[in-house]
Amino acid sequence: MGLQRFERRLERLVEGAFSKAFRSGLQPVEIGRRVTREMDAGRTLGVRGTVVPNEFVVRLSAEDIERFSGFLDALVHELADAAREHAREAGYHFIGPVEVTIREDDAARRGDLEVDAAIREGPEGVVGAVVLPDGRRVQLGDVPATIGRMPECAIALSDPQVSRQHAQITRDEHGYRVVDLGSTNGTMVNGVVVREHSLADGDVVVVGATSLRFEES
Repeated sequence: MGLQRFERRLERLVEGAFSKAFRSGLQPVEIGRRVTREMDAGRTLGVRGTVVPNEFVVRLSAEDIERFSGFLDALVHELADAAREHAREAGYHFIGPVEVTIREDDAARRGDLEVDAAIREGPEGVVGAVVLPDGRRVQLGDVPATIGRMPECAIALSDPQVSRQHAQITRDEHGYRVVDLGSTNGTMVNGVVVREHSLADGDVVVVGATSLRFEES
């Protein structure tokens, strides 16, 4: 499912100005498939379950780099999202942020594709992020992240149904948890009203009329 969504997004991404570049040769979706295969191949058993690579270096020829140059940043973003979705569906865990880098390989010819995958622990160990409705990601750390309408909130929302300081996401030795701060309209996780709740990868936190997705990376 994750790769299918990735393919659909890529189809929209390469429409119009970029469509001619992808009538032949290496296709972006091939890179996505290789990234997920390397993730599967690199899985190992950790204290929290199955841990998989979170850093990927994609090595391409200079010609393919040039073909992708018009939307390289968007492709990197989509590849990272595809990796997260694949991990979520397979029940994998990361111990650091997902990072994808595309590099030119002097020895590669057009169509060649190599992906190096590694498990890299983040500076603070397991990290989390909140994905906003527009796709932006707010990285979480040890400092509590307040959700609310006030501009100084780490996750500032313009939703009028959200309180000035609505909820807070905090970190402890077990991971992240969301705590309602006495908001007017309450906080829900996966459709259930909560006062305090431990978050798992993929949980949907609803404050006011806004849905936020928690991710472990």
